[in-house]
Amino acid sequence: MNTLLEILSQHVGEAFEKAGYKSELGRVGVSNRPDLCEYQCNGAMAGAKEYHKAPLVIAGDVADALKDCECFSFVEAVPPGFLNLNISDTFLASYLRDCAGAEKFGLKEPDKKDKIIIDYGGPNVAKPLHVGHLRAAVIGESVKRICAYKGHDVIGDIHMGDWGLQMGLIIHELSVRQPDLPYFDPEFTGEYPAEAPFTISELEEIYPTASAKSKEDEEYKAAAMDATYRLQHGDRGCRALWDHIMRVSKADLKKNYDNLMVSFELWKGEADADPYIPPMIENMKKTGLLYESEGALVIDVKEESDTKEMPPCMVLKSDGASLYTTTDLATLVQRREDYDPDRVIYVVDKRQQLHFDQVFRAAAKTGIVANKCSLEFIGFGTMNGKDGKPFKTREGGVMRLESLIGDITKTMYEKMLENRNLASDGEGSDELKKTADLVAIAALKYADLSNQATKDYIFDPERFTSFEGNTGPYILYTMVRIKSILARYEGDKDVQIAPAGNPQEKNVQMTLARFNAVLDNVFDELAPHKLCAYIYELADGFNSFYHDTRILTEEDEEKKKGWIALLELTLSVFETAIELLGFKAPEKM
Repeated sequence: MNTLLEILSQHVGEAFEKAGYKSELGRVGVSNRPDLCEYQCNGAMAGAKEYHKAPLVIAGDVADALKDCECFSFVEAVPPGFLNLNISDTFLASYLRDCAGAEKFGLKEPDKKDKIIIDYGGPNVAKPLHVGHLRAAVIGESVKRICAYKGHDVIGDIHMGDWGLQMGLIIHELSVRQPDLPYFDPEFTGEYPAEAPFTISELEEIYPTASAKSKEDEEYKAAAMDATYRLQHGDRGCRALWDHIMRVSKADLKKNYDNLMVSFELWKGEADADPYIPPMIENMKKTGLLYESEGALVIDVKEESDTKEMPPCMVLKSDGASLYTTTDLATLVQRREDYDPDRVIYVVDKRQQLHFDQVFRAAAKTGIVANKCSLEFIGFGTMNGKDGKPFKTREGGVMRLESLIGDITKTMYEKMLENRNLASDGEGSDELKKTADLVAIAALKYADLSNQATKDYIFDPERFTSFEGNTGPYILYTMVRIKSILARYEGDKDVQIAPAGNPQEKNVQMTLARFNAVLDNVFDELAPHKLCAYIYELADGFNSFYHDTRILTEEDEEKKKGWIALLELTLSVFETAIELLGFKAPEKM
């Protein structure tokens, strides 16, 4: 169904036409002077030159033509030629009833259903997730859900770092610690053990130890590079160890992403792209675009319109080794062959902008992506502490994501414990902990998503766990309040939204009526922060209405039923919105 502004614009456009002017002039927008009117049309100003009339005269003609329009309760032409408009309470209630009964609140399906791959997450295996992984996971998951809700076929790919020197470092360190393992015996031809020779905790200690050694010992580093080479060239023992590393790491990653309510349809990594590299290089050579520079193979990607330096894209190093550009390009080859996507969206730290500019241009120049495939980059800023520097532990180290979630959950539990009398409501500590888990994830995700992705932001746990202000807990508390009212309502279940009876109620109705338009805008701009801004506005509007209205004790049953229907729609909108943002609401708090 059409958005409210589209419907209002259609009616005003018809009035322009009836008055003898172009209907295109009838575009309606939300008023920037809500003290004067709710909506406004500036078409008379635009048409003055063409029709050689004063804008106020044109606006007056249109106002006369709108006198009998059921959409508006107030129409006024004001100098120098604006049309001020207020929507009819009856028409607004009718529109909301249509939204409530429509699938996805009347959100339009796309004209064409795209296949979209979203590349987000990007963890390195054998290393714990830390706070630096939060934004990619949270933003990417929300963007994926928004695209799917709009009606597209969406695939989320974690794209793990699983094929570089870090693998060689781990394998070599294992050979130093446990040289008798069969993986290091070139004569061994039997079946390798099914059980990994390490736990996830041991694995997470092995990598930093090996990395530190390689920086101090050239011979050690050379051995690790040799292990990397053997792995990438099919050494049987190295491949078996790599399988163990992947299996143990992926199980731990899935557990941590599950805790964050983040999931992936594809668990691919750089290793999956490796078989595509040799034929890709051969095809690139045939284009004549690939050339040698100081031993390396590169492609010029600079364009005449560039105002900043754009270095050539290096595809292979002088020793024939792959780079991130190599695996990213080969991954695009794989995605084209396996999925033939219409769009590939990368959710990555904005400091990687140059890298992806080079990859996108190289992919387009060499024909890796077809003209129909759009490559898009969502670069996010850093999550900083109160000192304005990247968020760290009190000791100055990089905080594990698991620890951050644990700290926020503990804070939420303690706050909720302070605010409730467990003996009076009969809810035990176990149930309270489950609730705290949900609210903590909401606090964490909303804190991130409510900021524009490209901007750095200050992570302030005390503020983000507050039940007041623009926070996840405030949104959830509002939802729980609505759930409580609906649970206690014992009247007729056949309820419908009625015309607003006061300004607070109308404000809630007008905010709800914008939801499908907001979703269109959020999808078009891939901007979850705009959805956060919308539900914060809805929560504020609802709470103002709630504090001024005695809903359950209202004696007028028809008025009460209209309010209950309004609450039901408000809750449905909230539930849809937070699902798209990637968190859930408890039944009570």
